[in-house]
Amino acid sequence: MGNGLTQTINIGGASGYWGESAMATPQFLAHKEAGGALDYLVYDYLAEITMSILARAKAKDPSKGYATDFVDYVIRPFADRIASSGVKLLANAGGVNPEACGAAVREIIKEKGLDLTVAVITGDDLLGNKDKIAAEGLRDMFDGRDFPDVDKILSINAYLGAFPVAKALAAGADIVITGRCVDSAVTLGALIHEFGWEATDWDLLASGSLCGHILECGPQVTGGNFTDWEDAGDIAEIGYPIAEVAADGSFVTTKPDGTQGIVNVGTVSEQMLYEIGDPQAYFLPDVICDFSEVTIIQQAPNRVQVSPAKGRPAPATYKTCLTYADGFRAGTYVTHYGGNATAKAQKFGKAALDRANKALRVFNLGEYTEFSQEIMGAGSQFGEARESDEVVMKLAVKHPDMRACAIFLKEVSGLALATPPGLSGFTGVRAKPSPVVRLFSYLTPKGELPVKIDVGGNVITHTDALFSPTPAPIPHTLPKPPQDADTDVPLIKLAWARSGDKGNKSNIGIIARQPEYLPYLVAALTPDIVEGALSHFMETSGAVEVFHLPGSHSINFLIDNVLGGGGPASLRNDSQGKGYGQILLRQMIKVPSHIASQI
Repeated sequence: MGNGLTQTINIGGASGYWGESAMATPQFLAHKEAGGALDYLVYDYLAEITMSILARAKAKDPSKGYATDFVDYVIRPFADRIASSGVKLLANAGGVNPEACGAAVREIIKEKGLDLTVAVITGDDLLGNKDKIAAEGLRDMFDGRDFPDVDKILSINAYLGAFPVAKALAAGADIVITGRCVDSAVTLGALIHEFGWEATDWDLLASGSLCGHILECGPQVTGGNFTDWEDAGDIAEIGYPIAEVAADGSFVTTKPDGTQGIVNVGTVSEQMLYEIGDPQAYFLPDVICDFSEVTIIQQAPNRVQVSPAKGRPAPATYKTCLTYADGFRAGTYVTHYGGNATAKAQKFGKAALDRANKALRVFNLGEYTEFSQEIMGAGSQFGEARESDEVVMKLAVKHPDMRACAIFLKEVSGLALATPPGLSGFTGVRAKPSPVVRLFSYLTPKGELPVKIDVGGNVITHTDALFSPTPAPIPHTLPKPPQDADTDVPLIKLAWARSGDKGNKSNIGIIARQPEYLPYLVAALTPDIVEGALSHFMETSGAVEVFHLPGSHSINFLIDNVLGGGGPASLRNDSQGKGYGQILLRQMIKVPSHIASQI
């Protein structure tokens, strides 16, 4: 067990992705300077598409390939205040070039004459081994696809864990920069260091990972993307999250005083279910987490208590994500308004595709491999096709040859004088073809991946320990269907919802607003009903998995093949399923009349 020497650690979640607002760092520093408790700031910048973008940047310029936001919007303007505050910074800003990121940060610190020690963690980047990896005959761990053409690979990165971060802190680091690690690892690393947690403290490691998961998307737990969005106040001034963590792994989620947003059971529950898949088997490099029995309780306004989680021994492998180029895509938006706008848009879209196909035949380029047309304002996101007097249409194509994508964009633009009336759009910038980036996932044995930690020139090595697996917990039984339901009410009156992506899968969490509502949600939201609500997006049927989280009175749905390939490989308007929870919230749910009369 941990040594428990420190009572409470306060950690602020300052970034959820590369490109997010830069307001978190000054907000947290002002909180600290006003007497607020704050020990660490954690920054999450990386996603699979980010890795491919950074890899292309490094290929063009060996000094690039990291999240420049950390250098330009955190270190450069605030290094003096960071040094005087005593707050330590932990960031996966290194991308595919942690050394360059570390060098840029160290140069700024030197210029300002500050006494801050920077650690750089490397070992996750496997791109240099791509030929050897290709020879292993690997298949994608989720859908069985063959290994891609080596010449098309953009990045290969194993997802590291938290113990290298903890070692860097133990060696005196004030700022820790990693390459690809799991999003929650920066938070867990701080807790391992502060509390002395060991590699076999499974429940503590799972609890710390849950804390990191709550913080990793920044204001998404303080009112961002919240079902009850009206309660978040002025989101221009939204507060970023702070976790007050105890040595037993429990923590309170809150935000700085004087900021907008909201922290309640709904915001925290939504974030806990966000993109977790099976809540009893959330695989991380340091532990396999079970969040199913975690309880979430409102302690006071904007203060929510989260109980410890359960954990099992860490897997013997690292999840490894490879990105590769797979042709090109092009897309753009046009608008129509006036009478019969939907019909006008449909005719315009068909004509654009017909013209482009005719041009492809002239240049002997072959057909488009995929075409997507969605008409927003006419119900396309809900599987409907209703008439409207104002619509936005998204048109997109895929093709192996970039020239074919350029032809499509030219024909969309060139149709402007032949269009039905009411065409409009924001002008001045034309869309351009871009590479289609696909994700290939596999497992790398831990023994094959030595990790290096450079703390101010002192290099430490790290290899994660290996453990024997233990049986998975028995899945929780769903509540029995009630027999007294007789009145229809909208699901949004009974539940909060949050959705997101897991590759080409969508994850939709549904949380009962009151525990007594849960049996009615379970009875109404069967896999068939969920599939029916999303059938216009689904590529295969019978692909809905259901998981129960009794501790938080919630259900998690994992739906396969529903994102058109997912992320940068998709032509969808919502390629990450961010709005799928909103679709489910329109469902009508039968409840007893006494419940219906109360909501």
